[in-house]
Amino acid sequence: MNIAARIIWLFVACTCLTGTALAQNYPNRAIRVIVPQQPGDPCDTFARLLGPYMTKNLGQQLVVDNRPGAGGMIGLELAATAPADGYTIACGQGGNLSVIPHTMKNVPYKALQDFAPVALVATNYLALVAANNAPFKTTAELVKHLKANPGKVTFATNGQGAFLHMATELFRSYVGFEYIHVPFKGIGSMAQELLANRVDAAFSSFTAIQPFVKAGQVRLLGIAKETRAPNYPDLPTVAESVPGFSSGGWFGFVAPAKVPKEVITVLNREMNLALKQPEVRAKLESLGLDVRTESPEYLRDLMKSEYNKYGKVARDIKLVPQ
Repeated sequence: MNIAARIIWLFVACTCLTGTALAQNYPNRAIRVIVPQQPGDPCDTFARLLGPYMTKNLGQQLVVDNRPGAGGMIGLELAATAPADGYTIACGQGGNLSVIPHTMKNVPYKALQDFAPVALVATNYLALVAANNAPFKTTAELVKHLKANPGKVTFATNGQGAFLHMATELFRSYVGFEYIHVPFKGIGSMAQELLANRVDAAFSSFTAIQPFVKAGQVRLLGIAKETRAPNYPDLPTVAESVPGFSSGGWFGFVAPAKVPKEVITVLNREMNLALKQPEVRAKLESLGLDVRTESPEYLRDLMKSEYNKYGKVARDIKLVPQ
Protein backbone atom coordinates (compact mmCIF):
# COMPACT_ATOMS: atom_id res chain seq x y z
CA MET A 1 0.00 0.00 0.00
CA ASN A 2 1.54 3.32 -1.07
CA ILE A 3 1.58 6.43 1.13
CA ALA A 4 -1.41 8.07 -0.55
CA ALA A 5 -3.53 4.95 -0.15
CA ARG A 6 -2.52 4.67 3.53
CA ILE A 7 -3.55 8.28 4.16
CA ILE A 8 -6.94 7.69 2.54
CA TRP A 9 -7.43 4.47 4.52
CA LEU A 10 -6.53 6.17 7.79
CA PHE A 11 -8.88 9.07 7.04
CA VAL A 12 -11.77 6.71 6.35
CA ALA A 13 -11.01 4.62 9.41
CA CYS A 14 -10.79 7.66 11.68
CA THR A 15 -14.04 9.03 10.29
CA CYS A 16 -15.82 5.72 10.94
CA LEU A 17 -14.38 5.46 14.44
CA THR A 18 -15.40 9.02 15.23
CA GLY A 19 -18.99 8.34 14.20
CA THR A 20 -19.04 5.04 16.13
CA ALA A 21 -17.59 6.64 19.27
CA LEU A 22 -20.10 9.47 19.08
CA ALA A 23 -22.98 7.01 18.75
CA GLN A 24 -21.73 4.98 21.73
CA ASN A 25 -21.75 8.09 23.94
CA TYR A 26 -24.89 9.55 22.41
CA PRO A 27 -26.76 11.25 23.86
CA ASN A 28 -25.04 12.69 26.91
CA ARG A 29 -27.07 15.88 27.11
CA ALA A 30 -30.47 17.24 26.14
CA ILE A 31 -31.63 17.12 22.52
CA ARG A 32 -33.30 20.20 21.06
CA VAL A 33 -36.30 19.49 18.85
CA ILE A 34 -37.09 22.47 16.65
CA VAL A 35 -40.76 22.71 15.75
CA PRO A 36 -41.08 25.31 12.98
CA GLN A 37 -44.73 25.93 13.83
CA GLN A 38 -46.77 27.14 16.77
CA PRO A 39 -47.84 24.94 19.70
CA GLY A 40 -50.76 22.75 18.70
CA ASP A 41 -49.54 22.19 15.14
CA PRO A 42 -49.17 18.50 14.16
CA CYS A 43 -45.37 18.76 14.37
CA ASP A 44 -45.68 20.12 17.90
CA THR A 45 -48.00 17.25 18.79
CA PHE A 46 -45.52 14.69 17.44
CA ALA A 47 -42.59 16.15 19.35
CA ARG A 48 -44.48 16.27 22.64
CA LEU A 49 -45.94 12.78 22.20
CA LEU A 50 -42.67 11.08 21.31
CA GLY A 51 -40.52 13.08 23.72
CA PRO A 52 -41.33 11.28 27.00
CA TYR A 53 -40.77 7.81 25.55
CA MET A 54 -37.50 8.81 23.91
CA THR A 55 -36.36 10.58 27.07
CA LYS A 56 -37.00 7.43 29.09
CA ASN A 57 -35.03 5.21 26.71
CA LEU A 58 -32.21 7.62 25.93
CA GLY A 59 -31.82 9.01 29.42
CA GLN A 60 -31.78 12.59 28.16
CA GLN A 61 -34.47 15.23 27.85
CA LEU A 62 -35.96 16.20 24.48
CA VAL A 63 -36.61 19.93 24.64
CA VAL A 64 -39.22 21.29 22.23
CA ASP A 65 -38.26 24.65 20.74
CA ASN A 66 -41.13 26.26 18.81
CA ARG A 67 -39.82 28.57 16.08
CA PRO A 68 -42.83 29.46 13.89
CA GLY A 69 -42.85 31.80 10.94
CA ALA A 70 -42.39 32.05 7.17
CA GLY A 71 -44.11 28.74 6.49
CA GLY A 72 -41.59 26.85 8.59
CA MET A 73 -38.52 28.37 6.97
CA ILE A 74 -37.31 30.15 10.14
CA GLY A 75 -37.15 26.97 12.18
CA LEU A 76 -35.74 24.82 9.40
CA GLU A 77 -32.97 27.32 8.71
CA LEU A 78 -31.94 27.04 12.36
CA ALA A 79 -31.87 23.27 12.03
CA ALA A 80 -29.92 23.30 8.78
CA THR A 81 -27.17 25.49 10.25
CA ALA A 82 -26.98 23.80 13.68
CA PRO A 83 -23.93 21.72 14.65
CA ALA A 84 -24.09 18.28 13.05
CA ASP A 85 -23.80 16.41 16.34
CA GLY A 86 -27.31 15.01 16.76
CA TYR A 87 -28.29 17.42 19.50
CA THR A 88 -30.54 19.48 17.22
CA ILE A 89 -33.28 17.90 15.13
CA ALA A 90 -36.37 19.39 13.55
CA CYS A 91 -39.79 18.39 12.36
CA GLY A 92 -40.30 18.89 8.64
CA GLN A 93 -43.25 18.26 6.39
CA GLY A 94 -44.25 18.13 2.76
CA GLY A 95 -45.20 21.79 2.63
CA ASN A 96 -41.90 23.26 3.75
CA LEU A 97 -39.57 20.62 2.32
CA SER A 98 -41.33 19.57 -0.90
CA VAL A 99 -43.39 22.57 -2.03
CA ILE A 100 -41.99 25.82 -0.62
CA PRO A 101 -38.56 25.35 -2.27
CA HIS A 102 -40.34 25.66 -5.64
CA THR A 103 -42.85 28.37 -4.80
CA MET A 104 -41.06 30.85 -2.53
CA LYS A 105 -38.14 33.19 -3.14
CA ASN A 106 -35.01 33.13 -1.01
CA VAL A 107 -35.65 29.84 0.75
CA PRO A 108 -32.76 29.72 3.27
CA TYR A 109 -32.08 26.00 2.93
CA LYS A 110 -31.74 23.33 0.27
CA ALA A 111 -34.30 20.70 1.16
CA LEU A 112 -32.47 17.70 -0.28
CA GLN A 113 -28.91 18.77 0.57
CA ASP A 114 -29.04 20.46 3.97
CA PHE A 115 -30.86 17.78 5.96
CA ALA A 116 -30.29 14.18 6.96
CA PRO A 117 -33.63 12.33 7.12
CA VAL A 118 -34.20 10.73 10.52
CA ALA A 119 -37.68 9.20 10.62
CA LEU A 120 -41.06 9.48 8.98
CA VAL A 121 -43.73 9.88 11.65
CA ALA A 122 -47.01 10.01 9.77
CA THR A 123 -48.70 10.71 6.50
CA ASN A 124 -52.09 12.21 5.91
CA TYR A 125 -54.18 12.65 2.86
CA LEU A 126 -56.16 15.36 1.26
CA ALA A 127 -59.89 15.34 0.80
CA LEU A 128 -61.55 16.60 -2.37
CA VAL A 129 -64.63 18.41 -1.13
CA ALA A 130 -67.44 20.48 -2.61
CA ALA A 131 -69.94 23.02 -1.37
CA ASN A 132 -73.35 21.58 -0.58
CA ASN A 133 -74.93 23.57 -3.41
CA ALA A 134 -72.41 22.39 -6.01
CA PRO A 135 -73.95 20.54 -9.01
CA PHE A 136 -71.77 17.44 -8.46
CA LYS A 137 -71.74 14.80 -5.74
CA THR A 138 -68.87 12.55 -6.78
CA THR A 139 -65.40 12.93 -8.26
CA ALA A 140 -66.65 11.51 -11.57
CA GLU A 141 -69.47 14.07 -11.68
CA LEU A 142 -66.99 16.86 -10.86
CA VAL A 143 -64.69 15.80 -13.70
CA LYS A 144 -67.61 15.72 -16.12
CA HIS A 145 -68.79 19.14 -14.94
CA LEU A 146 -65.30 20.64 -15.21
CA LYS A 147 -64.93 19.53 -18.80
CA ALA A 148 -68.40 20.77 -19.72
CA ASN A 149 -67.85 24.13 -18.04
CA PRO A 150 -64.25 25.21 -18.68
CA GLY A 151 -63.10 28.16 -16.62
CA LYS A 152 -66.30 28.39 -14.56
CA VAL A 153 -65.74 26.19 -11.51
CA THR A 154 -64.11 27.90 -8.52
CA PHE A 155 -61.43 26.06 -6.53
CA ALA A 156 -60.36 27.49 -3.19
CA THR A 157 -56.80 27.08 -1.91
CA ASN A 158 -54.76 28.32 1.01
CA GLY A 159 -52.76 30.68 -1.19
CA GLN A 160 -50.92 31.11 -4.47
CA GLY A 161 -48.14 28.52 -4.57
CA ALA A 162 -49.21 26.90 -1.29
CA PHE A 163 -49.56 23.16 -0.92
CA LEU A 164 -53.28 23.01 -1.71
CA HIS A 165 -52.77 25.11 -4.83
CA MET A 166 -50.09 22.66 -6.00
CA ALA A 167 -52.43 19.75 -5.25
CA THR A 168 -55.16 21.39 -7.33
CA GLU A 169 -52.75 21.90 -10.20
CA LEU A 170 -51.59 18.30 -9.92
CA PHE A 171 -55.24 17.23 -10.18
CA ARG A 172 -55.66 19.47 -13.23
CA SER A 173 -52.63 17.84 -14.88
CA TYR A 174 -54.35 14.46 -14.59
CA VAL A 175 -57.81 15.57 -15.70
CA GLY A 176 -57.23 18.51 -18.04
CA PHE A 177 -59.51 21.45 -17.23
CA GLU A 178 -59.57 25.17 -16.60
CA TYR A 179 -60.81 26.65 -13.35
CA ILE A 180 -61.05 29.87 -11.35
CA HIS A 181 -58.44 29.94 -8.60
CA VAL A 182 -59.66 31.58 -5.38
CA PRO A 183 -56.70 31.85 -2.98
CA PHE A 184 -57.09 32.56 0.73
CA LYS A 185 -54.56 33.38 3.42
CA GLY A 186 -55.15 30.15 5.27
CA ILE A 187 -57.11 26.93 5.48
CA GLY A 188 -59.54 28.39 8.01
CA SER A 189 -60.70 31.19 5.71
CA MET A 190 -60.89 28.79 2.77
CA ALA A 191 -63.08 26.37 4.73
CA GLN A 192 -65.48 29.09 5.83
CA GLU A 193 -66.07 30.21 2.24
CA LEU A 194 -66.65 26.62 1.19
CA LEU A 195 -69.14 26.07 3.99
CA ALA A 196 -70.91 29.30 3.01
CA ASN A 197 -71.31 27.97 -0.58
CA ARG A 198 -69.28 30.86 -2.00
CA VAL A 199 -66.77 28.58 -3.73
CA ASP A 200 -67.44 25.31 -5.52
CA ALA A 201 -64.69 22.92 -4.52
CA ALA A 202 -61.34 22.54 -2.82
CA PHE A 203 -58.67 20.16 -1.67
CA SER A 204 -58.26 20.24 2.09
CA SER A 205 -56.51 18.33 4.81
CA PHE A 206 -58.81 15.43 5.58
CA THR A 207 -58.10 15.93 9.28
CA ALA A 208 -59.16 19.59 9.15
CA ILE A 209 -62.29 19.12 7.03
CA GLN A 210 -63.54 15.87 8.59
CA PRO A 211 -65.71 17.54 11.31
CA PHE A 212 -67.53 19.60 8.68
CA VAL A 213 -68.11 16.51 6.54
CA LYS A 214 -69.57 14.66 9.53
CA ALA A 215 -71.80 17.65 10.30
CA GLY A 216 -73.11 17.69 6.73
CA GLN A 217 -71.76 21.19 6.12
CA VAL A 218 -69.58 20.20 3.21
CA ARG A 219 -69.70 17.36 0.69
CA LEU A 220 -66.87 14.83 0.51
CA LEU A 221 -66.16 13.68 -3.05
CA GLY A 222 -63.13 11.53 -2.35
CA ILE A 223 -59.82 11.22 -0.57
CA ALA A 224 -56.64 11.81 -2.54
CA LYS A 225 -55.12 8.36 -2.22
CA GLU A 226 -54.57 5.64 -4.78
CA THR A 227 -56.08 3.05 -2.44
CA ARG A 228 -58.76 3.35 0.24
CA ALA A 229 -57.62 4.29 3.72
CA PRO A 230 -57.60 1.33 6.14
CA ASN A 231 -59.27 3.44 8.82
CA TYR A 232 -61.97 4.67 6.42
CA PRO A 233 -62.67 1.79 4.02
CA ASP A 234 -66.04 3.22 2.98
CA LEU A 235 -64.60 6.49 1.69
CA PRO A 236 -64.07 6.55 -2.09
CA THR A 237 -60.74 7.69 -3.47
CA VAL A 238 -60.19 10.29 -6.16
CA ALA A 239 -58.08 7.70 -7.97
CA GLU A 240 -61.16 5.53 -8.52
CA SER A 241 -62.25 8.17 -11.04
CA VAL A 242 -58.84 9.66 -11.87
CA PRO A 243 -56.42 6.69 -11.98
CA GLY A 244 -53.02 7.29 -10.43
CA PHE A 245 -53.87 10.55 -8.69
CA SER A 246 -52.55 10.91 -5.16
CA SER A 247 -51.66 13.92 -3.07
CA GLY A 248 -51.12 14.17 0.63
CA GLY A 249 -48.92 15.42 3.38
CA TRP A 250 -46.12 13.82 5.32
CA PHE A 251 -44.42 14.65 8.60
CA GLY A 252 -41.00 13.55 9.73
CA PHE A 253 -37.88 14.52 11.61
CA VAL A 254 -34.64 15.66 10.03
CA ALA A 255 -31.20 16.61 11.30
CA PRO A 256 -28.35 18.71 9.90
CA ALA A 257 -26.91 17.02 6.84
CA LYS A 258 -23.60 15.81 8.28
CA VAL A 259 -24.87 14.14 11.45
CA PRO A 260 -23.13 10.73 11.62
CA LYS A 261 -25.14 7.82 10.32
CA GLU A 262 -24.73 5.98 13.62
CA VAL A 263 -26.49 8.81 15.47
CA ILE A 264 -29.27 8.90 12.88
CA THR A 265 -29.73 5.16 13.46
CA VAL A 266 -30.15 5.72 17.20
CA LEU A 267 -32.71 8.48 16.70
CA ASN A 268 -34.63 6.51 14.10
CA ARG A 269 -34.79 3.44 16.32
CA GLU A 270 -36.08 5.39 19.32
CA MET A 271 -38.65 7.33 17.32
CA ASN A 272 -40.02 4.16 15.80
CA LEU A 273 -40.19 2.49 19.22
CA ALA A 274 -42.17 5.46 20.54
CA LEU A 275 -44.50 5.38 17.53
CA LYS A 276 -45.29 1.72 18.26
CA GLN A 277 -46.68 2.58 21.69
CA PRO A 278 -50.45 1.92 21.59
CA GLU A 279 -51.38 5.25 23.17
CA VAL A 280 -49.19 7.20 20.76
CA ARG A 281 -50.58 5.38 17.73
CA ALA A 282 -54.16 5.80 18.99
CA LYS A 283 -53.71 9.54 19.49
CA LEU A 284 -52.24 10.11 16.04
CA GLU A 285 -54.81 7.91 14.31
CA SER A 286 -57.59 9.84 16.06
CA LEU A 287 -56.28 12.91 14.20
CA GLY A 288 -56.76 11.14 10.88
CA LEU A 289 -53.07 10.39 10.45
CA ASP A 290 -51.46 7.23 9.12
CA VAL A 291 -48.68 6.35 11.57
CA ARG A 292 -45.48 5.15 9.90
CA THR A 293 -42.33 3.47 11.21
CA GLU A 294 -39.81 3.58 8.40
CA SER A 295 -36.06 3.82 7.86
CA PRO A 296 -34.13 7.05 7.24
CA GLU A 297 -33.64 5.86 3.68
CA TYR A 298 -37.39 5.57 3.18
CA LEU A 299 -37.87 9.17 4.29
CA ARG A 300 -35.02 10.28 2.04
CA ASP A 301 -36.69 8.66 -0.98
CA LEU A 302 -40.07 10.13 -0.05
CA MET A 303 -38.60 13.62 0.30
CA LYS A 304 -36.94 13.31 -3.10
CA SER A 305 -40.01 11.96 -4.91
CA GLU A 306 -42.33 14.59 -3.40
CA TYR A 307 -39.82 17.36 -4.10
CA ASN A 308 -39.57 16.29 -7.73
CA LYS A 309 -43.35 15.86 -8.11
CA TYR A 310 -44.25 19.35 -6.98
CA GLY A 311 -41.23 20.86 -8.68
CA LYS A 312 -42.61 19.53 -11.97
CA VAL A 313 -46.04 20.99 -11.19
CA ALA A 314 -44.50 24.40 -10.49
CA ARG A 315 -42.52 24.30 -13.73
CA ASP A 316 -45.47 23.10 -15.78
CA ILE A 317 -47.66 26.01 -14.68
CA LYS A 318 -44.70 28.44 -14.93
CA LEU A 319 -45.21 29.47 -11.33
CA VAL A 320 -43.26 32.59 -10.38
CA PRO A 321 -41.91 32.22 -6.82
CA GLN A 322 -43.40 34.81 -4.49
